[in-house]
Amino acid sequence: MEGFDVIASDERKVGQVLRTDGDFVIVEGGLLRKTQHAIPRAFAHVDDREHVVRLTVSKELVDDSPVLKDGELDRQATAAHYGLAQGYADPETQGYGDVTPDDPAWSAEQTGARSGVEPAAEQRARMREGEDEAGPHGRQIIPPDPHEGP
Repeated sequence: MEGFDVIASDERKVGQVLRTDGDFVIVEGGLLRKTQHAIPRAFAHVDDREHVVRLTVSKELVDDSPVLKDGELDRQATAAHYGLAQGYADPETQGYGDVTPDDPAWSAEQTGARSGVEPAAEQRARMREGEDEAGPHGRQIIPPDPHEGP
């Protein structure tokens, strides 16, 4: 596959295959300023008969992808650019799965409760029971203007 031309889904030439790196095809393109991009193999289909690699993504998407710096591939950034899930480490926990206060595993509702924000479900229940200063159907009751005459 090395040396094969790479053709995008919009039939534009992206460059040539330099090498493969795990699940990525490394492509070099450009006329004067050569750049190297990694393309997930899931989007690359080899045509040995024509000596080309056809992509299911556009040239624009490849050109906007992270550039390899000194030949080093940032797998996480490249996978994120192409919308592929990449394995991440589990969030840190304390004890037997208890999450720490700054843990990203906290839900938005848990974070809000810690910040003193009343959960939406409790707020709706309170409004239904009439404990809120709302009129019928949850509308705010506007008190009469004390400056107006009778």
